[in-house]
Amino acid sequence: MYIVAALYHFTRFDDLAAIRGPLLALAQEAGVKGTLLLAHEGINGTIAGPREGIDAVLAHVRALPGCAGLDWKESTAEDEPFLRMKVKLKKEIVTMGQPDVDPTASVGNYCTPEEWNELIQAPDVVVIDTRNDYEVDIGTFKGAVDPKTKTFRDFPKWWEENRERFHNKRVAMFCTGGIRCEKSTNYLIGQGVEDVYHLKGGILKYLEEMPKEESLWEGDCFVFDGRVALTHGLEQGKHREVCHACRRPLAPEDRQRPEFEQGVQCHHCVGEYSEEDRARFREREHQIQLAKARGERHIGRDETGVM
Repeated sequence: MYIVAALYHFTRFDDLAAIRGPLLALAQEAGVKGTLLLAHEGINGTIAGPREGIDAVLAHVRALPGCAGLDWKESTAEDEPFLRMKVKLKKEIVTMGQPDVDPTASVGNYCTPEEWNELIQAPDVVVIDTRNDYEVDIGTFKGAVDPKTKTFRDFPKWWEENRERFHNKRVAMFCTGGIRCEKSTNYLIGQGVEDVYHLKGGILKYLEEMPKEESLWEGDCFVFDGRVALTHGLEQGKHREVCHACRRPLAPEDRQRPEFEQGVQCHHCVGEYSEEDRARFREREHQIQLAKARGERHIGRDETGVM
């Protein structure tokens, strides 16, 4: 059984290269795999490994400048969710493209899962899902607004085009683990929205703590590792694989659709790639099957581990 830890923390890092080397070396020595992003604004990512290894990496991160208050969420996986360990240097740990956004200055009001249930059923509250469209497609909160954004960078433009719809409303936002809402709530405060709320710990914390019979969540929650999606109790959901072409999550019935070709396309992306692309995908799938026949795991699948 592998321990999976999803973490993020906003703080000021000056020398990213000096942080990256020791962190990567420690994780590799501890048998931990996954992806961590480092930027001048902080750290974000998901890692998996043995209990002792995860504890060692978390202790190392907590000792970094400004990270003593690091919060993280844990779950388990029967199979290894990642193939390798990566520590990447980025401009942002979650890309919004808004240089004036600063979650260390101010964020919205945090809500526990119990408070969230009451809040989002209030008539003067609008609930906004800040995740990407393919994530929303497989699960969201009942009645939530779907911005249909391709990336988080699209959210500010969507808000500018739709803000009048939510005049005189309190705004409640949520995402997978909470990191996107740290930025989106700060952004809305900067836009003059007075009553902004977000789900502390994100969907994952909600699914962990909220009993299914009391839950307002519908469907699966996409996660950025080999488990693909989780549901109540952080059990694996029905979406257990992704299309190797477009990376969108697939349910068992999606494999039965006429558009589906293993490793090449699914009903989501059937018209999105050229014949040259599909030929390349078929060769990759051939190599994956050859590796499988040898009892090996092909490293072509890139689980990001980034929330």
